[in-house]
Amino acid sequence: GFLDKTNRNYKFSHDRIQEAAYSRIDQDERRILHSQYGLILCNHAIKHKTDDAMLFTAVDQINRAGPSVVLTSVHGSMMAQSNLQTGLKAMDMSDFISARKFFEFGISFLSQNHWVEEYNLSLSLYDNAGKC
Repeated sequence: GFLDKTNRNYKFSHDRIQEAAYSRIDQDERRILHSQYGLILCNHAIKHKTDDAMLFTAVDQINRAGPSVVLTSVHGSMMAQSNLQTGLKAMDMSDFISARKFFEFGISFLSQNHWVEEYNLSLSLYDNAGKC
């Protein structure tokens, strides 16, 4: 079959089947799903203070959605802040390549008037990206 059942979980029996199923999802729908999944994981990581891996996965999902799913400046600011926190954690682990990517994604989530509305967040993202 296409799916294998392990205990109470299902997984695709082969990576190619998963890729084929994923490719059938509309681009806009994918972005929405990545955003929703990322926010759920992010809330879980913050609420339960899980290890950094959960936060990295959550923010990666948010970044896969991209800034096009941001509906308000508050939402964009949250996404940018999440990328800043994750980028700082990556820097602490001396993973400067990943850190820079998180800072750049954070910058992409900022509003057009970010230097006025979110000066400290903007400064932190640009400053840390420059350090990488």
